[in-house]
Amino acid sequence: MCSIFAMFGLAPGDDLVALRVQAMELSQRQRHRGPDWSGVYVDEGAILVHERLAIVDPASGAQPLRSPEGDLALAVNGEIYNHRELRAASPYAFTTGSDCEVINALYRDAGADFLGRLNGIFAFALWDAARRRFLIARDPVGVCPLYWGHDREGRLCVASEMKALVGICADVAPFPPGHVYDSERGEAVRYWNPSWRDYAATEGRALAPPALREAFEAAVHRQLMTDVPYGVLLSGGLDSSLVAAVAARFARHRVEDDDRAEAWWPRLHSFAIGLDGSPDLKAAQVAAEALGTVHHGFRYTFEEGLDALPEVIRHIETYDVTTIRASTPMFLLARRIKAMGVKMVLSGEGSDEVFGGYLYFHKAPDAREFHAETVRKLDALHYYDCLRANKAMSAWGVEARVPFLDTEFLEVAMGFDAQDKMVARKGIEKGILREAFDGALPDAILWRQKEQFSDGVGYGWIDGLKAHAEAVVSDREFAAAAARFPHNTPATKEAFFYRTIFERHFPGEACAATVPGGKSIACSSPAALAWDPAFAASADPSGRAVRGVHREALTTA
Repeated sequence: MCSIFAMFGLAPGDDLVALRVQAMELSQRQRHRGPDWSGVYVDEGAILVHERLAIVDPASGAQPLRSPEGDLALAVNGEIYNHRELRAASPYAFTTGSDCEVINALYRDAGADFLGRLNGIFAFALWDAARRRFLIARDPVGVCPLYWGHDREGRLCVASEMKALVGICADVAPFPPGHVYDSERGEAVRYWNPSWRDYAATEGRALAPPALREAFEAAVHRQLMTDVPYGVLLSGGLDSSLVAAVAARFARHRVEDDDRAEAWWPRLHSFAIGLDGSPDLKAAQVAAEALGTVHHGFRYTFEEGLDALPEVIRHIETYDVTTIRASTPMFLLARRIKAMGVKMVLSGEGSDEVFGGYLYFHKAPDAREFHAETVRKLDALHYYDCLRANKAMSAWGVEARVPFLDTEFLEVAMGFDAQDKMVARKGIEKGILREAFDGALPDAILWRQKEQFSDGVGYGWIDGLKAHAEAVVSDREFAAAAARFPHNTPATKEAFFYRTIFERHFPGEACAATVPGGKSIACSSPAALAWDPAFAASADPSGRAVRGVHREALTTA
């Protein structure tokens, strides 16, 4: 992952030298995302700053990317997986091997109406100096973070992370995924409108498990696009194990005439983390031995995780309880991965949203509501798992890619009737996905019950966090929570503890409003609490809160 910072709406008389210095200083706040190189573009209408993590075309892909005529300047955070096909179809005179340069080419060919042709993860700012026009856009699901707001002079500022805008923009907010802002139009417009969002478009449609498998294998292959060492995150759960299984197969078949073999190393390295006794560490070792990966299982202590919390919250920019619980071990793991020289990893985020893998989906009343919940979950994913995977890894200059959220794969995986995703199919969540990969993993992994990452690293992690919050947050403090935090008032002492840390780094109502609220059980949307009367009483985001489903269910609310 890289980072971008942009400033638009400069006026005659603005001190460009001073604004350039300010833009560089603000961009430095997010340089951890792109430690390899910095680039700056300045003219009378715009400033673009780019901090680069060089993964594709390290030699010539420095940004901001300029058009041959010099009138276009582009700063991008992300990867365009179908850039080769787009290059081949464009008359544009490319000057680099960067996958992101196709954005300039497509804009030159079609103006702002090209976003739907991109398959990738991205957030970008493009300046057309000849027309005094700019575009801002974010990938369909919001895998790449992006924020925007206005400074005191009314200039529009855009940044990969909120920390670059704190103290500058009073109205800082997330830029919406799947949208593009064109300055000629003056509003953010949704460009991604898949038909599968409506259950009626999927009702009655069946999908054979082999077709699902083929689509996912193609997604993993697309996302192996890299010119640097890479690996896979392997928790030992179904999703990460499937990603690892497919990636390992491509790595094993690395031959000169195979255009699908792009492994930088001849053997695939896998990474896991947990407390002593972690269910994930044990399962990951089983999966790694079966797949033949070079596996690295790291252990951390509760105290190490607790010590990291303030820095974790500063990096991930949220006070959401589930996200912080899961981000902390991922943050610690990312540091180990970076120390081993790996710059990109594949991860399993998105599968639970697409296939209804969270344990509360066992209670879905029917296929229509099941499907509606998957759409709700995908719409909100940029606040939660995408945010966690991206920012926890980027804190140490590592890029996380998510094949389950590949847009071509989503067309397949979201395009059939959710009736075939429901638990009744196999008596377990994600039954059709497990069927599709029969034989690809040991049965103990293929049919392992869902463990949320924050649970799987070791049940003592969440239990310890709750106990610590009880010890450090007084009853008197907690009783005044509504007065101190009127927006999204913390409902538990653990939530209050995280909120106070967040407030130190991100003060103000606008920053607080970037985090959604509402009750949840096991990562559900608030709407899904209606599925079971017991959900409202439990309302804990841990998967163990789903009693009667999780084998190690919590015994107290």
